[in-house]
Amino acid sequence: MTIEGRQLVNFGWCDYLGLSNHPEVLSAARSAIDAFGSCISASRMISGSLDMHQQLEAELAEFFGFENSLMFVSGHAANVSTIATLVSKGDLVIHDEFVHNSAIVGARLSGAEIKTFKHNNLESLVRLLLRNRDSFRNVLIIIEGLYSTEGDCVDLSSLIEIKEKFGCWLMVDDAHGVGVLGESGRGVAEYTGVDARKIDVFMGTLSKSLASCGGFIAGNAELIEILKYSSPAFVYSVSLPPAMTAAALASLRILKSERERVQRLHDNCQLFFRDCRARGFDTGTSIGVGMVPIIVGSVKNTGKLLERMYEQGFNPSPIIYPGVRINAGRLRFFISSEHSVDELQSCAEALSR
Repeated sequence: MTIEGRQLVNFGWCDYLGLSNHPEVLSAARSAIDAFGSCISASRMISGSLDMHQQLEAELAEFFGFENSLMFVSGHAANVSTIATLVSKGDLVIHDEFVHNSAIVGARLSGAEIKTFKHNNLESLVRLLLRNRDSFRNVLIIIEGLYSTEGDCVDLSSLIEIKEKFGCWLMVDDAHGVGVLGESGRGVAEYTGVDARKIDVFMGTLSKSLASCGGFIAGNAELIEILKYSSPAFVYSVSLPPAMTAAALASLRILKSERERVQRLHDNCQLFFRDCRARGFDTGTSIGVGMVPIIVGSVKNTGKLLERMYEQGFNPSPIIYPGVRINAGRLRFFISSEHSVDELQSCAEALSR
């Protein structure tokens, strides 16, 4: 990438599979523009639904292991609108302390009571359920599949047992797990060996591994039918533009046909992860897949390291308070299947200078 005339190796984008410049993805987007124009200025409910939209939803559902799915023009809006549709006053939302802002906003708008459990700490979750489950009609537990600030995952199998024992719904925001986690990129369910259908509400994004924009919700047919007629971000929003729909569909098909991209991503991640740990850097609880955090501490020290990386030709993604705790500032390195071994090794070496 180029910043102020200087070329840098980019570690700041979530183009995990390198599909944003894939010839087939670009060709599909161009063809869609030629066929349908740059946008569809109507909601799906009125006259804005294309066969291509329905085809993408069907293929997303099939790939990730669900009965159906529904697309939204924004991943953030998909979370906000879905949560606010499914729960309301008299219900309870319990979420991991590190879930994405969109989940928190959706919970607040829903009118449900909200409680937070410690990150990936299932004992903390169980204590909350023991104290509160009987006082609420419905309980929705919200987690992420691959946490974008920590780079780690929950013990999903144990979490499924807990939600079934207490009669709760489970929503998984797997925005960073789509195309990244699991042998074939099917996300956190595949990575942890869990039947995806045990997840009640599955959220994925189209804007990272699938090289497009927007988000989707997948689940059983009843869930999707409810959202299709009740979720404001679907009912009252224009549909996903043709180029973005075609790009996502082409990307999904490449993901299915070129599984070596996922393996190459995993290999690159582990190379960089091992190199950083061998050099003594704090990677926290990261599993070393997709995003590798280098935890620095203070805002000042995070800024200094970021500046040094810029000077040496690398562009990581900084995150500081309130995105993380006050003294847990870090640089995040989003790894791609297309990074070269030399780029990865040179970046790890640059961190040490």
